[in-house]
Amino acid sequence: MDKIVSLSDEDSTTELQKYLSSLTNDKLITVITNSALKGKVGAVIKGILKGSPTNSTEGSNRRLFVYQHCIPLCESGDLQTEVAADIIGLLMLETHALSGPSLAQLAALFVDAIKVGKMGSGKSLELFPTILTALAACETLSYGKGELSGEEYKKQLINSLCSSRWDPQCVIHLTTMFRDVPMSSEELQFLVEKVLRMFTKMDLQEIPPLVYQLLLLSAKGCKKQVLDGITSYFKDQDIRQEEEQKHGESLDLEVQSIPQDQLRHVEGTVILHIVFAIRLDHELGREFLKSFKTSYGDLCPFSVALLLSVARIQRYEEQVFDLLKGGVIKSFKDEQLQQGSKFLQGLLLGNCSVAQMILDTVKNSVFGWDHVTQGLVQLGFFLMDTFGPKPGPFGKSTDGPLGVARTPTQQACKLGRQVLLQGFKMHEPIRGEILEQVLNRLVTKTASPVSHYLELFSDIAVSAPMILLESSSKVIETFDNLSYLPLTTVQGLLKAVQPLLKVSMSLKDALILVLRKAMFSSQLDGRKSAVTGFLLLLKNFKVLGSLASSQCSQAVSSSQVQVDVHSRYNSAANEAFCLEILSSLRRCLGQQADVRLMLYEGFYDVLRRNSQLASSIMQTLLLQLRRYYEPEQDLLPPVKLEPCITAHGDQVYLQEPLAHLVSCTVHCLLWLQNMRQSAHPNAGDSDDDEEEEEGYQSDLQTLLESTTRRMIKCELEDFELDKSAEFSMGSSVGVKNNIYAVLVMGVYEVLMEYNFIKANYNKSHFEEIIELFSRYHKLSEILKEKSGKGRLPSHKTPRSLLSMGFISTLITVLFRDNSQSREEALSVLRSNGEFVRYALSVVVQKIQQLEETGHTDGPDGQNPDRTFRFLCDMTSVLMWRYTNIPSVVEEAGKKEKRSSLAQLCLEGLLRIFTTSQQRYPDKMAQLFSAMDIAQDDPEQDDATEMNYFYIRQFQRALFTQLSGGEEDFNSKEAQLLVSILSVLSRQLNPSSKQFVQMTTWTVKICKETSFEDSAFCKGLLSLLFNLHVLYKSPVSLLLELSQDIHSKLGDIDQEVEVENQSHFAIVNMKTATAAALLVLSQVDRVLDEVDWLIATKKNQTVSDKFGTGEATQAADQQDAVEKAVTLQLGTLLTALNELVQTAHLPGTCTLSLLRELSRTYTTLTTLVKYYIQRCASRPGALPARFEKLIKLSGSHLTPQCYIFITFAQSGDMSGGADDKKKKRRNEVNIAASAKLLRETKAIPNLIFSIEQYEKYLIALSKKSKVNLMQYMKLSTSRDFRINAATLDAALQEQDCSQEETTESQDTEETQEPKKKKRKK
Repeated sequence: MDKIVSLSDEDSTTELQKYLSSLTNDKLITVITNSALKGKVGAVIKGILKGSPTNSTEGSNRRLFVYQHCIPLCESGDLQTEVAADIIGLLMLETHALSGPSLAQLAALFVDAIKVGKMGSGKSLELFPTILTALAACETLSYGKGELSGEEYKKQLINSLCSSRWDPQCVIHLTTMFRDVPMSSEELQFLVEKVLRMFTKMDLQEIPPLVYQLLLLSAKGCKKQVLDGITSYFKDQDIRQEEEQKHGESLDLEVQSIPQDQLRHVEGTVILHIVFAIRLDHELGREFLKSFKTSYGDLCPFSVALLLSVARIQRYEEQVFDLLKGGVIKSFKDEQLQQGSKFLQGLLLGNCSVAQMILDTVKNSVFGWDHVTQGLVQLGFFLMDTFGPKPGPFGKSTDGPLGVARTPTQQACKLGRQVLLQGFKMHEPIRGEILEQVLNRLVTKTASPVSHYLELFSDIAVSAPMILLESSSKVIETFDNLSYLPLTTVQGLLKAVQPLLKVSMSLKDALILVLRKAMFSSQLDGRKSAVTGFLLLLKNFKVLGSLASSQCSQAVSSSQVQVDVHSRYNSAANEAFCLEILSSLRRCLGQQADVRLMLYEGFYDVLRRNSQLASSIMQTLLLQLRRYYEPEQDLLPPVKLEPCITAHGDQVYLQEPLAHLVSCTVHCLLWLQNMRQSAHPNAGDSDDDEEEEEGYQSDLQTLLESTTRRMIKCELEDFELDKSAEFSMGSSVGVKNNIYAVLVMGVYEVLMEYNFIKANYNKSHFEEIIELFSRYHKLSEILKEKSGKGRLPSHKTPRSLLSMGFISTLITVLFRDNSQSREEALSVLRSNGEFVRYALSVVVQKIQQLEETGHTDGPDGQNPDRTFRFLCDMTSVLMWRYTNIPSVVEEAGKKEKRSSLAQLCLEGLLRIFTTSQQRYPDKMAQLFSAMDIAQDDPEQDDATEMNYFYIRQFQRALFTQLSGGEEDFNSKEAQLLVSILSVLSRQLNPSSKQFVQMTTWTVKICKETSFEDSAFCKGLLSLLFNLHVLYKSPVSLLLELSQDIHSKLGDIDQEVEVENQSHFAIVNMKTATAAALLVLSQVDRVLDEVDWLIATKKNQTVSDKFGTGEATQAADQQDAVEKAVTLQLGTLLTALNELVQTAHLPGTCTLSLLRELSRTYTTLTTLVKYYIQRCASRPGALPARFEKLIKLSGSHLTPQCYIFITFAQSGDMSGGADDKKKKRRNEVNIAASAKLLRETKAIPNLIFSIEQYEKYLIALSKKSKVNLMQYMKLSTSRDFRINAATLDAALQEQDCSQEETTESQDTEETQEPKKKKRKK
């Protein structure tokens, strides 16, 4: 060893060569190995290589021998790392000197070593790229029996290497090694595929370093492939993990399961690697985002997490959120489209839910994915901001009630809320930010609705009250802005923090300070907010001994807090606190009517929650009432109306909502008496309290009785309101009288309710109620009559002041009370028809208010459970009234314009069912079971059966309506019945037998009913379509209806006799136009579905291009979808062909038809483009069905379209009416519809879409080598047409009368040639 080194140092090359020649190979091996183990190998190898010149065979062989020995030596693991690195470094420097065959042998050595798995440590692999590069530079190399160029030889080597089995241990080393190998794109692709296939064979912990190497390798290309491969690997792992969790116990023990936390940590590391790579290589970022732009179907929880991490890079932030937003909304829309159509459900595979993936990502982010959580917060707020309710006209929210998210936008907003709520619960670092952002939005977004943020805030308060308390300073900061916020926001905010006020002293004190300030705010809304806040506090800080058992709904844990509560909040302190608030609230009694109104509406709830405050509240109310009460018993009227109004300039305003004051007093008094009665037997109250109570109670009773007695005696003149009074809203006198009238009517109503409850079914008391009602009724009739006359729009009936509970009781006793003892008294009320009608109309009004706002006026109006109970009672009564008393009975001798009682019942039922579906979707079964009219009771437990039982009741009623003659037919009632049926049918499951029966019944009714009532026809056909689309595709139905419409309205060409077809009797001369409009709207819906299917298929074709293996399985399904699309369009074209030949009246129907035609051609064009794309990706014959469709469009529809255009423009829609009046009216109609046609550009649009369609057909013909244009007729040249017959007629007319000189500038196109002729 030393000799080699010394000879090498002395530069005596000849000596060195001689000496080396004398050594045997074994000796050389020993020398190298020993020196390597001692760590002095560098000089030895240098010496050996120096003494082995490449130009001699011996030297060349010796060099090769050294290489062949050193490579396994480095891999053996016996050497120190530095020594091995030195050896490889030396060898790399000398590689270029090796001959071609030597290089080939060395390369083969490497390939064999890799194949048998001897490259475990991968140290010597650094040499391989150098060998391959040197090989590629060789001119020729012998390969088998022939020769190959170096480049080709290298290709063969890489190919054989990638085709062989790799030891999982050396995958990372090989990937690292290939980074230095120059490769063509095909070789790179081959390699990347190989590495990605190895993922599944590797240990989970080895994946992140491998991903890192792969990402470095992707700098050469194949970026998309690398990213897709990594994503799909983790997607599969997630699915396996989920499966194992589901079937954990039932699976065999042999299945290699991955611990969840380990998988998540590996995913987190991989995400960090990828984000780091994207930061450095923007091309990689572009590729990554591009793959999701075409279709969101490739998303999975891993890729969502990755997207959210990438969003932290500023340049990608906007793109990522737009992408996710698009994916979320499209996923919800697709889901909605599929749920709404049986045709689509039968075709496509299940949809992947992006929402679920995002929620999964939130769940997974618990495992230390800090880099994802920030993105989740941004995404949550982005979705809530984008899809939250929008401000409508006058600042009202356009979205419906909260609670059930129905539309895709509402669902997307709800998803944002869920993401933030879950994030808040799981991740401590982001809590502060979420809270801050929510509160900021509540304060700053005053112009748009913030109900969704309030819901989120309330959810946070309920699910994590202690966490919220930690950030109470932020909440206190928000309180400072209370007086500037809209009232609804304040109510929502205070409701949400209410549970915290009991446990946090600082929060409560801060709020009280703010509310006191707000009490004196210059803004009316600020003062209203103060009242809201104070009332809320009164409701929730209970004074000891209060009767009502209504605890605060929020249970707050933590023992320390409990101690805090008991030590500080005793009931005595509460009482002082509540009385102090009451004294603040008394100031409001001198403020505007709106503020007082809030107070009156809130007192009843406060009393129910905090009955110990009764004395203060009742004294306050009594004092207030006395201001407007006339104590002199002989004077009429008993109330002073003058102080109730105030004037400002020439404007008159309401100052005191007197009726609400009386109402509040009455309800509080009745509730207290009720409570005292139930608690009296064992009441242990002190005598003082009793006396005090008796005092104000008897005062109030006397006052109310006196008021009732005198109000009955009052005539309208006593209030200065009689028939001669002015009620126009234009003058201040009219406004004053209107205010007076509303106040007086309100007082009458409240007295009716009070006296009914006090009467205890006494006949004389009930007669007093009827007296009160007759006064009320007289006034309300005058108001109706006067407001109807004015030019200003008539104002609506003022909202009734009867409470929901009372009106529910009232209609129950009016219609269903059979007890003998009450018979006589109730007959007083029942015999007054107007009173019964009034009771029903109030029911309808209350339910309408509930439907629109979610609550009603009066006591218990804000309590959803009680309200629902009242709804159930009302439903039962209305249903009984409608089904048991035939409408014929009450209509005898009455031919009035107003709606009958039966109709009012139906209207009430319709509104109840609609409201329940919106507000109480889970309680529908409860509602049905409350309707106890079933004689042959259905099984009470099956909701569907019960629902269907009531559907049959309404079907029977409708059938009775339809079986009478046309003169007995009550159109309004029938329309209401159809609306009720359509609401109830939504509750049926489309796959149930009841649903099928319902659909069959509707089809039967449509086929057999021939009444000429277009509104009823519209309702019935809408019901039919809504049911049918969930039962099967409606195209065949559309075709039959189109044929009926064609046969009823006649043909464009008056000489053509249309075959008289009547599939559906409901379509007749009167109803055909309405039916045609409905059919066209359904055509639009079918086209939506077809467009969606084609788009989905297009995306699949694109992903199949990149994808692997699944193409064949997709092809079968492709055919099913293509077949369905072609059949749908075929039937649709036939239906449109019927409609296009129909002589429609000028106006909207013609316009809609032209629009649908141009849309049909656009869809056909999309389909043709799809086939062009398909021909490019996999050439083959076009399906015969598709060719038939093209033929149908070309030979049947297109020529008819051009004829119809001429017909629509000619205005020849008069149907040959000779009568002059008719002619003039037709001319007006035609001119209007011609203007409409011009303005909407419907005709040019249609012609453009036909021409586009033909243009793409030509392209497809070239691509597919099938002449599709043979079916197309040459289209009419439309810029210059001479119609000979029209011309002759015009010339004759000109000879007869020379009256008309020139026509208006707006003459139709077809008349142009006439003018030119005359000028000659």
